[in-house]
Amino acid sequence: EVQLVESGGGLVQPGGSLRLSCAASGFTFSSYTMTWVRQAPGKGPEWVSGISNGGGSSSYADSVKGRFTISRDNAKNTLYLQMNSLKPEDTAVYYCVKGSITTGYDYWGQGTQVTASS
Repeated sequence: EVQLVESGGGLVQPGGSLRLSCAASGFTFSSYTMTWVRQAPGKGPEWVSGISNGGGSSSYADSVKGRFTISRDNAKNTLYLQMNSLKPEDTAVYYCVKGSITTGYDYWGQGTQVTASS
């Protein structure tokens, strides 16, 4: 059974940092591109970042470029998202997703809430 379990969300002041983690199980993690998607209140899902199966290639939405860094540890079956200089508009539920826009998104985690507010 595929499982994706996010952690690391919380409340942070604007300008602060958080590091999200996603523990993956039930599939060969190192074989798949992984993605972070977020959904703000009242809005549709927004693609945030993706990383290739080996970690050598990554991409970012313009809204987070230069502030967020995606990474993975295939030995630990874990995906990460380092978020710096957080803004109120980054407030959303962040989801870890197996797959990419090319291959399709077939499994989603339960999400972790990130709130950037003073």
